[in-house]
Amino acid sequence: MPEICSAHDAVARIPDGGFVYIAGNAATPKALVRALGERRDLTEGIGLGHVLLLDELGTLDPNDHLRHRAWFVGPGDRAAVNDGRADYVPVHLHQIPDVIAKGPPPDAALISASPPDAHGWMSLGVEVLASRAAIRHAKQVIVQVNEAMPRVHGDAFIHVDDVDLIVNHTEALPEVAPSAPTETECAIAGHITPLISDGATLQLGIGGIPNAVLALLQGRHELGLHTEMVMDGLIQAIDAGVITGRRKTLHPGKAIVTFAMGTRALYDFIDDNPLIEAHPVEHVNHPKIIAKNDKMVAINSALCCDLTGQVVSDSIGRRVYSGFGGQVDFLRGAAWSEGGVPIVAFPSTAKGGSVSRIVPVLAPGAGVVTSRADVHWVVTEYGAVNLFGRSIRERARLLTSIAHPDHRAELEEEAARRGWR
Repeated sequence: MPEICSAHDAVARIPDGGFVYIAGNAATPKALVRALGERRDLTEGIGLGHVLLLDELGTLDPNDHLRHRAWFVGPGDRAAVNDGRADYVPVHLHQIPDVIAKGPPPDAALISASPPDAHGWMSLGVEVLASRAAIRHAKQVIVQVNEAMPRVHGDAFIHVDDVDLIVNHTEALPEVAPSAPTETECAIAGHITPLISDGATLQLGIGGIPNAVLALLQGRHELGLHTEMVMDGLIQAIDAGVITGRRKTLHPGKAIVTFAMGTRALYDFIDDNPLIEAHPVEHVNHPKIIAKNDKMVAINSALCCDLTGQVVSDSIGRRVYSGFGGQVDFLRGAAWSEGGVPIVAFPSTAKGGSVSRIVPVLAPGAGVVTSRADVHWVVTEYGAVNLFGRSIRERARLLTSIAHPDHRAELEEEAARRGWR
């Protein structure tokens, strides 16, 4: 049986110079994170492996004693990564468990979970992602048991016998309210929804475009969900009978996710809901698994795209902005799916229309997340074009056609200069 102790006593067991895995997103074990940030006895420092941490990242400011090793960069550690005080590891989301398995074993895994049931099983709740891998390989497992954590079904459970230390601490989960789609995002969604047929299975991310897509799907029948993350829009889509999963070719009748991030309404909706199953990211995001869903529609965002189809999603020039996430996982999976539709969607401009997101060439240092060989559909508010099987010259013409009208002449001139017209 695990020992029950305080958060400060638990993190005191982490050795100086050690490395810990921290569950992220809305499953960040906030009490443990706070206690770790308050340790003052460290001389060698502790490494922190994580995806996006919410709420409590400020208590873990990178310093001589705490160094982030981020598999996905967020607002809290973005500045530290770019000035060298923290590290960014480019990796496809489905490969993070493999990184954990092949690296030195974490000295501890810091996890959030629901209270144990009568049989000793606790749900990992709103995020499974790589926590199962960390639990398998960590030298010690420390769990913050939080009564606010929903009990989510699927391959999402840990038994008390597999835990070393339990910290009982209940507090509200981080919430991210859905953003209302802008006029531009609604226009983009209007070009995406014709690509979604009855019986398709969807992958949706966060933000205005996915919300706008969901709002336009009224009248579609028996759609499915297989996605790395789920948000509040799922509630309305299921209640309206748009998402049922009945025609899915993998996990029929189930909405498959690896983490949930939204409001308390979403967390309550997925609590003990047999329709929703959470699974580890090596299953949910593996392209070969994704491809088992016929008519898989993957909708992903980007920061910019050049005229050859190279997609930048994790950096702005040399500055790291986010991470690979599951973009390539799902674009490849959808491309391999029978009848699949891989989509990259973004507004045509940034900075109030002064900067085109479709560019002749990428800025120096910009990182390509999705290669031009992996790109199929590209969508802006001005239309949707399919680049698959197209030459560079054809791509330049197609992408220019969906750029903002104010920037098309410049793109055409640059394309002509390179012999692409």
